[in-house]
Amino acid sequence: MRDGMNYRILLDSAKSCILASSVPRRQQFLIRCVGGSIDHRHRDMQALRSLEVDSQTVIRAITPALDPTRHKGQAGNIAVIGGCREYTGAPYFAAISALKIGADLSHVFCTKDAAPVIKSYSPELIVHPVLEESYNVGEEHKSSIASKVLAEVDKWLERFDCLVVGPGLGRDPFLLDGLFLVTNNLELVSGYALAVLTPNVNEYKRLVQKVLSSEVNDIDAPQQLLSLAKQIGGVTILSKGNSDLISDGDTVKSVSVYGSPRRCGGQGDILSGSVAVFLSWARQHILAADSNSNLSCKNPIVLGCIAGSAILRKAASLAFSNKKRSTVTGDIIECLGRSLEDISPAC
Repeated sequence: MRDGMNYRILLDSAKSCILASSVPRRQQFLIRCVGGSIDHRHRDMQALRSLEVDSQTVIRAITPALDPTRHKGQAGNIAVIGGCREYTGAPYFAAISALKIGADLSHVFCTKDAAPVIKSYSPELIVHPVLEESYNVGEEHKSSIASKVLAEVDKWLERFDCLVVGPGLGRDPFLLDGLFLVTNNLELVSGYALAVLTPNVNEYKRLVQKVLSSEVNDIDAPQQLLSLAKQIGGVTILSKGNSDLISDGDTVKSVSVYGSPRRCGGQGDILSGSVAVFLSWARQHILAADSNSNLSCKNPIVLGCIAGSAILRKAASLAFSNKKRSTVTGDIIECLGRSLEDISPAC
């Protein structure tokens, strides 16, 4: 969501990346941790229940009504930067999830090799084949090519409500891993309140070690997450686990909607696309409510994370009830619309 020249940035939960040479204007990133301990399960569950938020109320409040007077783009214009030769599914999952939930437009900025494949998945996506990989770039041309790529992406930025950075960019040296970059260059996100971080367990562990100089604390996960977000400078961190924990450095919220025991890859990409849409809607809701919203939480970034987490969990549960062990990411995506309709009917 644009706020002056600021942009909301999501960084995908796995293999999140950005161009190594530079960072486009106000583009930053996302992260993850695990809550709960087997040895202290009762205590941990009590603590998480005290942080539990009514996610359905949040979803109903921030989901905009379908209004015939609105024009294309007002319900969300989302962009995903991601996708290379090896990984074409991740950016597609994130981008198509945004559309399935209700965004009007969804773009993908990917490498030239990935573009035809991603285009073939769905004609609904607007695909920009502008990124380059190392094998295509001579050492002497890296700087100039990087500048051209960034300029091409930059000219589109003001059109977008939210930018998801990283799904499927892999480990190419010319497309530096985003979470590695953040961990070693915290100034990129420090103080940027519009950023959401959501990594996997190992990425979260490295971040905790780097920022807090400690190991992950499963016994007091909410407090550690709060400290981590506060230390980085107020970014919002969505820590996925048996219960998803969300903190902006001021508060911690928990989402424990039952999901699915099937852990097929790609669910983190769905989460990125889902949070992107709800985050833009939450921003619109808070601005329209003029601080009179009946929601106890007034931070649209946190609200978007709550809604995105809950809708993914509900869709995963529904997909698993239908497909059981054969559930794959596409099945969950197809359940996103029904999951939202059950909570906030379109009419």
